[in-house]
Amino acid sequence: MKNSLGKIIVIVLISFVSAMPFGAAAQTKKAKNMEKKILFVVTSHDKKGSTGEPTGFYLGEAAHPWEVLHDAGYVIDFVSPKGGKAPVDGFDLTDPVNKKFWENAEYHKKIENTLKPSEVKAGDYAAIYYAGGHGAMWDFADNTALQQIAATIYEKGGIVGAVCHGPAGLVNIKLSNGKYLVDGKKINAFTNEEEEAVGLTKVVPFLLEDGLIKHGAKFEKSGLWQVHVTVDNRVVTGQNPQSAKGVGEAILAQLKK
Repeated sequence: MKNSLGKIIVIVLISFVSAMPFGAAAQTKKAKNMEKKILFVVTSHDKKGSTGEPTGFYLGEAAHPWEVLHDAGYVIDFVSPKGGKAPVDGFDLTDPVNKKFWENAEYHKKIENTLKPSEVKAGDYAAIYYAGGHGAMWDFADNTALQQIAATIYEKGGIVGAVCHGPAGLVNIKLSNGKYLVDGKKINAFTNEEEEAVGLTKVVPFLLEDGLIKHGAKFEKSGLWQVHVTVDNRVVTGQNPQSAKGVGEAILAQLKK
């Protein structure tokens, strides 16, 4: 009887010990997944050209993708061309997702203290996402530091996303082969017709649709303010504020592949 009981105890102990490395590995894998980070880019520019009208990043274009990706377990950092406090436009807290984002103490602090590009380690991020807002038209396209960060993330197998005026950050990104990131890809962004509808075609420094097409993008679009999200070879783009949540969902789907 004693021998039988001893054998049972030994078997149980062996089973427990054998299971430990697997369990530890599973926990490590889970921890690594939770540590994956996404970099959100927001504008530092706060005026619409010579009009004197305020602008900045469009709140819903940060908040809606943030909710999708944050709820999926991703940590999100914020960077802007100048760093520090990012100006905000489209400040609508009647939108419950905007309110959830704005009143989250951790992320409110991040948006008040955005990173400078020089403080970003591209290798830490699984994706980069450019939020829109008209301010992006003045300080995204020519920021070489942000271009290099995005190119590095992309060429290491990461995702590049943008919505509305955010694709201004994609216009001039060049890959290590010398080709523009958007060249030959289906790309979506705020359209010429939408820019005309808001009366800013003569105010913005360039028309985003034209700039993307100039560098080889296969531009897609729908009617005014219609949801349109395009995915092509790990580049995810959306047309307008209405497309922001869909861009977040498409980025998440790409990350799961």
